[in-house]
Amino acid sequence: MSTDARPWLVLAGGGTGGHLYPGIAIANAAIRLKPDLDVTFFGTMRAIDREVIEPRGFELVRQSVQPFPSRPWHWPRFLLNWNASKKLARARFTARRPLAVLGLGGYAAAPPVVVAAEIGIPTALFNPDAEPGRANRRLARLVQQVYVQWHDTARWFDGASAAIEVTGCPVRDILHRTSRDDAVRRWNLDPARHTLLITGASQGARSINLASVELADFWLQHQDWQLLHFTGRADHEAVRTAYARKGVAAAVVDYSEDLPLAYAAADLAIARAGASSLAELSLAGVPAVLLPYPFDRRRHQDANAAVLANGGAAVVVEDAVDPSRNAAQLRPVLTDLMHSVERRRRMSRAAKALSRDDAAETIARRLLDLAN
Repeated sequence: MSTDARPWLVLAGGGTGGHLYPGIAIANAAIRLKPDLDVTFFGTMRAIDREVIEPRGFELVRQSVQPFPSRPWHWPRFLLNWNASKKLARARFTARRPLAVLGLGGYAAAPPVVVAAEIGIPTALFNPDAEPGRANRRLARLVQQVYVQWHDTARWFDGASAAIEVTGCPVRDILHRTSRDDAVRRWNLDPARHTLLITGASQGARSINLASVELADFWLQHQDWQLLHFTGRADHEAVRTAYARKGVAAAVVDYSEDLPLAYAAADLAIARAGASSLAELSLAGVPAVLLPYPFDRRRHQDANAAVLANGGAAVVVEDAVDPSRNAAQLRPVLTDLMHSVERRRRMSRAAKALSRDDAAETIARRLLDLAN
């Protein structure tokens, strides 16, 4: 065993901002509660893990584990990577025992959580989505505590031995300390205009990007509004050029970790329905038009979007993938919302009612209590 006496917390999961950013918020909250704490992320081989985790000073362990493949001839490679990731976690946990291991969701959470449970380390799971995936439902049988974002989710863990707690979803710290003036200056916006935020989260969303370009004539009819559009890197230049050519008032950004700052400027948003994005929109009180990701077999973002829609905080539009069809669906919805200040106010109040601003600290405190 290591002679390192500093307490150590392990957070397992990665591959998307939706897994990483809540984990970072939890890590920061845990360090505020226990300043001598070391935190390590067991993530994936994807570039986003390194880009997000390492600049913040946390150790990143990159695992070879991959999502479970549907084709049987890929199973041997999956098992090879699964066993390698378990072996890595076991070696690290044997050399230095963590206080606790928290799974952040996704395939990268599984090996460290399984190994920790096998050797008696306290374990917990954070599930941000309305409907948990197969991996989280299975991991819930092994852990002692499960933290969920919404009340709707608790029923999916009926029968699990773990204690289920509705904590909300941790959001990036910048969301707690920003203002509209900060956001207007950061993105060089016109403070006299309303702002429509368009975002497909960290990777962008091509179907939303192209639909927005199709709506150029619509934007020109609403000169009291401006666009703040996060395109993702792939479509950035095409969207920026199209807006400029058509005279649309828009700040076009490929990617920025300051995205939460943009919520402070937004009077309305068009977005995907990832769990972390919805947590940030809700806490900021931004009414939203949601186009859930259409290519996932489970359509898990549909369930996330339904929570906000049923709560009166969002309108859901099915992503038809075709830009012209999406533009046609969005026109009447946007016309209503952009013209109705009172409806946007009601939706904003409903969004805030669905949020928790203490989620990171609550989860961090529960983890430290669990370790004790």
